[in-house]
Formats: sequence, structure tokens, C-alpha cells
Amino acid sequence: MSELGSLPCVKNTVSVKTITDCQGAWEGAKSAMELYEKLTAQGDHVRALKTAKAEKAEIEAAVQLLLKLKVDYKHVTGQDYKPGCPPSENCVAADNGPAADDSDDEDIVDPWNVSTKNAKGVDYDKLIVRFGSNKIDKELVDRIERLGGQKPHHYLRRGIFFSHRDVHQVLDAYEKKKSFYLYTGRGPSTQAMHVGHLVPFIFTKWLQDVFDVPLVIQMTDDEKYLWKDLTLDDCHHFAVENAKDIIACGFDVNKTFVFSDLDYMGASPEFYRNVVKAQKHVTFNQVKGIFGFTDSDCIGKISFPAIQAAPAFSNSFPQIFGTRKDVHCLVPCAIDQDPYFRMTRDVAPRIGYHKPALLHSTFFPALQGAQTKMSASNPNSSIFLTDTPKQIKNKINKHAFSGGKDTVEEHRKHGGNPEIDVSFMYLTFFLEDDEQLEKIRQDYSSGALLTGELKKILIETLQPIIAQHQERRKQITDDVVKQFMTPRPLNFKF
Repeated sequence: MSELGSLPCVKNTVSVKTITDCQGAWEGAKSAMELYEKLTAQGDHVRALKTAKAEKAEIEAAVQLLLKLKVDYKHVTGQDYKPGCPPSENCVAADNGPAADDSDDEDIVDPWNVSTKNAKGVDYDKLIVRFGSNKIDKELVDRIERLGGQKPHHYLRRGIFFSHRDVHQVLDAYEKKKSFYLYTGRGPSTQAMHVGHLVPFIFTKWLQDVFDVPLVIQMTDDEKYLWKDLTLDDCHHFAVENAKDIIACGFDVNKTFVFSDLDYMGASPEFYRNVVKAQKHVTFNQVKGIFGFTDSDCIGKISFPAIQAAPAFSNSFPQIFGTRKDVHCLVPCAIDQDPYFRMTRDVAPRIGYHKPALLHSTFFPALQGAQTKMSASNPNSSIFLTDTPKQIKNKINKHAFSGGKDTVEEHRKHGGNPEIDVSFMYLTFFLEDDEQLEKIRQDYSSGALLTGELKKILIETLQPIIAQHQERRKQITDDVVKQFMTPRPLNFKF
């Protein structure tokens, strides 16, 4: 089955003038096509409101209404609403598995939006079913440990990386003494990265060290120019500054190539040839259905997914792999990036390449709760890599959502809920000691550990991690960045 056929449409956050007006318009629609047109109009309207920076409460109310409208549309048509795919067309069903119940619509997950009504965060088990990926089970974790010769990273042990596509095929090749390479990336929209941005790079560095393989890191400065109100110079500058934070994670310059799309596209004919090949094999209707693009989106957005696909093909990097197109690619990324790579996996065999394998991570929650992920555009939702120890302490104490009870007495008696407590969630990412983490969980659940004490543990865990990162970053000069970003051979064995 074509992987494009299994792609669920990206959900667009939609707003309305008033709920009453929208409901009246919806109820007035009689046919499936009229329902489709009303829903499409709502999508256009919210984009206008978001561009105008409408009130958050208005947008949130509109999201809830949109979810109801999508349920109604599916009830009438038997199809999930897909932008650019009217009900009169023979559209492919959205799910690559059992039909999802209406509660699936509670979670909005796409490359630009992540939100849920559940205080525990996104339901990742349902997301696996909806996206058609595979759960990372003990067998796979044990195999990674056996082949890598090291205890699995705590991101694997704790299910932070929880889903995959075809990782066993990459490991099969590795067992046969065939190398693979890693590919991950960063969309540089601000000068400072936050701690959530570190997650894929921390894990990717571990994979690189354990398997001794090359790595390419794509800085999608072109994407940010197309989606954000930024200049090209701003986007390229942010790419270089973000590259310093990434390099400070400790990557080996002899095995790592970091590249800016704005620079590399013009310097590598082989890379651009693969972009064009991918573009030819995805139709306009397909890309609208996958990503929710509309006729009012600029053509750069429509063509960009092929640029994110190209690094998954080894001959896009002739300085590293020569003309070889048979080197397997493994992509560690957050699961909101999966639509790009399902498209890539659908295209790959049709242009003579291996499908990239993927390892999906969960989202790093905002300080205010797991209903959404950290945002670089909201300083109070994030702990930035530039924050001082005092700022880290103040942000956590003031903004970190608590799973504790309202009073000390109640908390001592009934205990807190670590599953919704942001401080505990953050510790699952950054506290490496499994036994210590489990004791914290038990103490907080029993009431022996208070919320303020839990926050203090997180503060004392994060402050040295960020301080050490800042010290390493000071050593990353422009010359070091240039060395990482210069196309060149890398040191590895096939």
C-alpha cells in the first residue's frame, strides 16, 4: 500500500467570528459538498485570524468547534476532512489501521501544531495507530543494546523514543557490516534554542557514538523564511547560531556535516537533482492532503517537503558517499515530523532509493502543561539554553504546572500525580538515574515529596546541564562552525 495513502491529513487550527455564526452556517449546509466548502472556509478564516494575531482564547474556542465540525463531516460523508480533497473525489481513508473513534480528534499533531485536551499529553498509542508506525518494544531495545554493546539510552528505556519505521532493516544491514548514516535537523526560527530542542540531538549523538556512523544535520533556514515573518538574512543567521548550540552537544567534526539549505542547495547539483525527483513524484493534491496547504499558500511551502526529503538519499552528499545510493538512512525526530518522511518513504522506491527508517520521540511539554509542546516564541513556556540559573529557577517555580494538591495537608494525605506534573516530566528527560527517578515518582505519588521540593530537584538538575552547555558553546567559534558546515569527506567505515 502506498504510504501516501496512509497519510492522515494535517489538522489545521481554525477560528471563527462567533461559535453561533459558524454553527448556523454549518447547519444550513445540506450536501456533502456544502459541508466541505463550509469547513474549508473556516480553515481560511483561522489563518487570517492567526496572521492578525487574534486572542488566544478565541483561537482555542475555535479549535474545539473545528473538531466537532470534522466529526460531523465524517458522520455525513464517511470520510475524514482533507483540504484539497472534496467528498466527490475518491479520497483515501485517513488512517492506516482501524478506524479511529471521535476521541482521536482531541489530539492535533502536525509539523506546526501540537495540542491535546488531556493533561497527561498526547495519547501516543493512538498516534501510532493513526500514523501507522510501530511501537518500540523490548525486543528492539534489546537488539540495539546487543549490536551497540552499550546499555540503551534512557530515552529508549523510558519510552521517550517510542515509535519507529523499519529500524530492524537498518540493524540488519549493520549486522552485515554495512554502514548506515543518521539524518536529523533543526528549523532555525530564533537565535536561542530551548531545552526541548536538545532532545533529538542528545539521542542522535548517542546513536552516532554507539554505532560509529556519519551524521548529516539539515538547517531548514529556507523553510523558516517561507513560514515566518523573517528576512532571509535573519533565517541564515539563526541557522549559524543554532548550529553552535547543536555542535556544543559534542558531535565529532570528522563524522558530522551540518548544512544550511540556503547554502547547500546552490552548491550541490546532486542534492538538487534529488529534490526535483521527489517533487515530480508528489502531486499538488497529495501535498495539500498531507500538509493541509491551500490555494492561498505560497508555492515555496508546497515545494519545500521535497527539500526535507532529499537528505534521506545518500547520493545527495557526494562528498561523503560518492555516487552510492544504497546507504541506509536513519532519522531520529519528533513524531510531528513524520508526515514529511511518510511522503519520502512513498517516493523513495519509485526513484530507486531505500526508504529511510525513523525513530520517533514524544514531545517536550511546555512549562504550563503537556497539552502542548514548548514554543520558542513564548519565553514563559520554555527553558532556553541562554537562561541564567536565576531565570531557570524563577521559570520553574512560577510556571511549571503542578500535579500536586491544593494544600500541603491534602498533598500529604493523597499524594500528587506525576503523570501530569511538568517538573517530573522534565526529569524523565534529564535525570539519568532510573532508581532515583523511580524514588521521586513514588515519593511524590505518596505525598512524601511536595511540589516545591520536586521543583527544587528539577532546578538543581537543569541548572548545571545548561551551564555546562553554555560553557561548551563559548568554545564554538565561527571557524568551528565553518568547519562543520563545509562539504567534505567524513570518517567512517562501510
